[in-house]
Amino acid sequence: MPTDLRLEHHLTDAVIQSALQAAFAEDMGGYGDITTLSTVPADKIITAQMTPRQDGVLAGIEIAQKAFAQIDPEVIFSPLRRDGQRIEKNQPLATIKGSAASILMAERVALNFTSHLSGIATMTDLYVRAVEGTGAKITCTRKTRPLLRAFEKYAVRAGGGFNHRFNLSDAVLIKDNHIAANGGDIKKTVLAAISQLGHMHRISVEIDRLEQIEAALAAGAQVLLLDNMPPDVLRQAVKQIDHRAVAEASGGVNLETVKAIAQSGVDYISVGRITHSAPWLDIGLDF
Repeated sequence: MPTDLRLEHHLTDAVIQSALQAAFAEDMGGYGDITTLSTVPADKIITAQMTPRQDGVLAGIEIAQKAFAQIDPEVIFSPLRRDGQRIEKNQPLATIKGSAASILMAERVALNFTSHLSGIATMTDLYVRAVEGTGAKITCTRKTRPLLRAFEKYAVRAGGGFNHRFNLSDAVLIKDNHIAANGGDIKKTVLAAISQLGHMHRISVEIDRLEQIEAALAAGAQVLLLDNMPPDVLRQAVKQIDHRAVAEASGGVNLETVKAIAQSGVDYISVGRITHSAPWLDIGLDF
C-alpha cells in the first residue's frame, strides 16, 4: 500500500477541516457537550486508546487525529497504524493523551469518520482479494453519500481499489439515457461529445448489447462500460473489443459473482456497493 494514498487532489487538508467543522457544529448543537462540561473537571488529564472491535482495513486515522486537534491542539494523538494496513481486533490503533473533556467532545466525530471509512476500505479489500490473479481492477462509482465523496473514494484507495471519475466534469460517460436522447444512435452521441470537448477528455460508453460495441468503437469511444452482462457474454465482449478500448464490467457485482466476472478478461469492475453498502468497522475509544 502506498505511503500517501491521497494521490488525487480532492481530499485536501482544507476539505478535511471544513468537513470536521461541519461535523462538530452538527454534534455540539447550540450549547456544546453539556454532559462533559457538567461532569468532567476541566483540568483532568487522561490517556485513551482507539481500538477496533473487529478485524479489517484501516482508513481515516489522520482524519481522527485532525478531529482531536480541532477541538484541542494540545491533545497528543499518536497513531500506531497507518491507513491501508490490515488491523486486528483489540490491537490499538492510536493513543490519545490530554484533557479528558476535550477527548470526550472530539471522540464521536473522530470515530464516525474512521469507522465509516474503515468499513469501506475493508469491503473494498474483500473484492480486491476476490479477483487476485485475474488482472481485473476493482473501482468505485459515484454512488457516494452527498458531501462525503472525497472521503469515501479515499477509503476505496486505502482498501486497494481504484477510483472511477470523481464528478461529472472528470470524463464523458455516455449512458443509455444519453443515447436514448439522441434517438438511440450511439455513433451520433459519441461524435457529438467529441465535437464539443477537447482532446484531453476520455470518452466512455455504456454498452448493454454486443451489437453496440462496433458502433461505439468506430465513433471513438476509449472505454466501454459493459452493463449487466453475465460472464459468458462478457467473455464475448472482451474478445470482440480485442484491446481496442478499456473493458469495464458493471452491474450485478457482488462477492459471489465478482471472480467469474473478473475471469471474463475485463480490465475494470465497478462496484457501487463498496461505498453505498459497506458496513461500518466497529472502532471504540477507551480511557
